[in-house]
Amino acid sequence: MQGPTLTLNNGVTMPALGLGVFQTPPAETTASVEEALRRGYRLIDTAAAYGNEREVGEGLRRSGLARDEMFIETKVWISDYGYDETLHAFEKSVGKLGVDHLDLLLLHQPLPSAFERTLDAYRALERLLADGKVRAIGVSNFMPEHLDRLLAVASVVPAVNQIEVHPYFQQTALQREHARHGILTQAWSPIGGITFYRGGEKGTLENPTILGIAEAHGRSAAQVMLRWHLQAGRSAIPKSTKPARIAENFDVLDFDLIPEEVAALDALDTGRRGGPEPDSITLEAYGRPIPEA
Repeated sequence: MQGPTLTLNNGVTMPALGLGVFQTPPAETTASVEEALRRGYRLIDTAAAYGNEREVGEGLRRSGLARDEMFIETKVWISDYGYDETLHAFEKSVGKLGVDHLDLLLLHQPLPSAFERTLDAYRALERLLADGKVRAIGVSNFMPEHLDRLLAVASVVPAVNQIEVHPYFQQTALQREHARHGILTQAWSPIGGITFYRGGEKGTLENPTILGIAEAHGRSAAQVMLRWHLQAGRSAIPKSTKPARIAENFDVLDFDLIPEEVAALDALDTGRRGGPEPDSITLEAYGRPIPEA
């Protein structure tokens, strides 16, 4: 069974549910990707900074699927921002992945301390789109002020902004901005894996409200959260290396949350981010060279 799809603002269709490989060790990445594709996933999300693009590519090849049956998404790291640098970053990524084009290419973070480099990097994405080397372009972790600065000069509205979204951190104002501009929200850490115990507060996977809804449907807490994303029209990219969990995370297509359950999940928002503040990302703190191969 293949999952639901979403149509991006340029008409490209992408799977709503995918496999993320953030913090997946290279040694485990190939098997995870191969297993996900066997289970019906068709979207694989990686990034140059994850250090596992080559292993993702091996998993794609081992799947036996045709290239046009898969949706491959990766991201340019801040160290490769700038027009020429980003064009070269594309070449590095497709070389490691073993493909000749990408379905979606994102800027991994805004770089507020050097935003002109961010804009130059996005202009390179626009060039790659115009040249047919990528089918869609977008950004990740951009806040409203970053989107405003980008949209003021961009020729192409980003198709996607990949951001932290889970019941404890929902970024509803940013999601409204996405809707206003026709930008798809893609959730990283969609089941709240980045959450942790804060002063006695349980993580999302042990939250009583989520567990209660899960029990009512005979599902897991993770499945409830992924269903919540899909019903809201978001893309979600849960990460796992365990075959049983990979299968479980995809088995969310045959039940629906009722409005009261959706409202209960919406009410869990704490407003507290789990990942780094986008404005804290600097080359000095986070820059590192991305290998050629």
